[in-house]
Amino acid sequence: MSYKAFMLETQEKTEYFEFKKIYNLPLRLPLKGEFELTYRCNNNCLHCWLKIPLSAAEEKKELSFEEIKKIADEARKMGCRSWSITGGEPMLRPDFMEIFDYLTSNSTSYSLNTNGTLITPGIARLLRRKGTKMVALYGATAAVHDHITRNPGSFEATMKGFTYLKEASAGFTVQLIPMRDNYHQFKDMLRLAQSLSKQYRIGAAWLRLSACGDAEKNREIINQRLAPECVVEVDKPDLSYEEWADKEQSYNCENSSQEDYLFASCIARRHEFYIDPYGKMSFCSFIKEPTFRYDLRNGSFKEGWEDFIPSLAKKVKANQEYRDNCGSCDLSRSCRWCPVYSYLEHRRFTARVDYLCQVAKENRKFKKNWQKNHRRYFRIAKTTIQVESDLPITDFTFHPKFRKFEVGSRGEDTVSIRHRFLFPDLESKDLGTEVYRRIPWAVYKKDGAWIYVGIEPEPVVTNYRQIVIFNKDYTSTNVYHKNEERFLKGDNHSLSLTTTDQLFLVPLLADRNGCILHSCGVGMDGKGLLFAGNSGAGKSTIARLLKGKAEILCDDRIIVKKETRGFNIYGTWSHGEVEDISNSSFPLKGIFFLEKSEKNYLLPLKDKKEVMVRLLARLVKSFVTAQWWAKTIPIIIKISDEVPCYSLCFDKSGQVAGLLEEFCLGQKK
Repeated sequence: MSYKAFMLETQEKTEYFEFKKIYNLPLRLPLKGEFELTYRCNNNCLHCWLKIPLSAAEEKKELSFEEIKKIADEARKMGCRSWSITGGEPMLRPDFMEIFDYLTSNSTSYSLNTNGTLITPGIARLLRRKGTKMVALYGATAAVHDHITRNPGSFEATMKGFTYLKEASAGFTVQLIPMRDNYHQFKDMLRLAQSLSKQYRIGAAWLRLSACGDAEKNREIINQRLAPECVVEVDKPDLSYEEWADKEQSYNCENSSQEDYLFASCIARRHEFYIDPYGKMSFCSFIKEPTFRYDLRNGSFKEGWEDFIPSLAKKVKANQEYRDNCGSCDLSRSCRWCPVYSYLEHRRFTARVDYLCQVAKENRKFKKNWQKNHRRYFRIAKTTIQVESDLPITDFTFHPKFRKFEVGSRGEDTVSIRHRFLFPDLESKDLGTEVYRRIPWAVYKKDGAWIYVGIEPEPVVTNYRQIVIFNKDYTSTNVYHKNEERFLKGDNHSLSLTTTDQLFLVPLLADRNGCILHSCGVGMDGKGLLFAGNSGAGKSTIARLLKGKAEILCDDRIIVKKETRGFNIYGTWSHGEVEDISNSSFPLKGIFFLEKSEKNYLLPLKDKKEVMVRLLARLVKSFVTAQWWAKTIPIIIKISDEVPCYSLCFDKSGQVAGLLEEFCLGQKK
């Protein structure tokens, strides 16, 4: 029997309580027993934090297991099926296993945060249930780890916890906690994390002050804060996500009527709530004022969520201090400030936080560097492809052919590709439903996303070479690479660094009234001419014969897209034998099905069904679905109905150019 101590947060101060437990582990961690319950329903993702202290003095006031079950049951009635359990250290609860079992046995997913010191073989076996387990690491050695936790033996106990999880085959994520006293060995912490698990993540890169407001504790926290440049290095801003979030917020928030209230936009898009150790609920874990809390013991979960929390939207109004500082600062888009952090620092919701100002300046520097060295834009068929990479993109990363499609900024229709070099562990992941398998890809569908896994010919595949995750409409792509070699070698022939960019372009175009045809396209006298045929039909030959007389868009893949005044054709970078390509577009005036002959002449095709069959035969496909066909077939029908089609018989004399010039003269602009 040994003593354990943990920190109990109260509104006034922080106190330490010691008590005897059955675990034979020394523990002197400043911890909170704390549960976070995540609720998901059709329209909202709700997070609930249940902070549960274990002091004898407060035990009678805290939520009991029965009360936790009641809250969970009320949440389930509202459609909640996913839970998150976090701390502090949730395993300090003597009834942790019972609570965990109750929450996860009827859930679709869960996540757990722990320091790992209290994991036993029994707990590890329970954690084999599919879910996300994050175990905190405070140092790469016992000396540093135990110095941070102030608990001799905690490093050894955490390593033992990792061992129990491995023995039970309970997959886990190592969560690195950076601060000033361990930053000197942060690279070693990364290496240790990688040796322990295929999955690791970085915890909070900057330390918030204590909600209890204890001056001595806050001084210690400030002393452990990383330098602003280190914060950004450890927790690099995800510029693409921030831009997406800004866009979503502009759609979802009632900014015009709520700008004067600091919590209005947060509550308008709320997806979490917090329950303190005594059943008091609010929308943020750091807010301690009684007027911001709803008493679940004297009310209902539904009333707290649907009535009380929305009523807090206009609780804090912006004042002159806010307007003179954070409310008018040009760093706001790079700043992590929020009214709650301001309160933790100054006990005022409207004050600036100087430390965050410095972090914001470093954030902005990082973003400027990212935009310059890690991002490129390419435009094809009026759609801009924003390509980003964890590694710098140079002038040699992609083949020179892409320079003709490169532009300087986003467009009205912008999609994204992100190259990542931290390969995910698929062994413990549910990829969803397998919907396609044919080398080189196995395709899975999960939660609306499409997961492409690069496979080899072996019957049992365990060593995947590449993973590509597309969102539902293929407007966002994440490409995961096993190593950096191919990217750094440069001269890549696809922006996605996959076998072909058709993987995303084909479904993307279907949503934009377009398709890709196996064809050669040219612009002649301001008119678009498309020459369709399979390999060997003469597409490249036509391109050579028309050089100097027409603008070659591409000799092998052409985009056809419905526009306001008819169909246009667009060049692509997927060329065949002829390397001439162009990003230009022209109104489509004729489609010519190629036939090699000893003479040059045109034969009009009047049978629309025959034309449609021929076009379908030249249609470029990737992974096809019923939805894709439902969008694409009407486009093919419209092309066959609206665009004049011909059989083009031609020889290699070059006289076909004159024949086509005559055709263009007979066409209206």
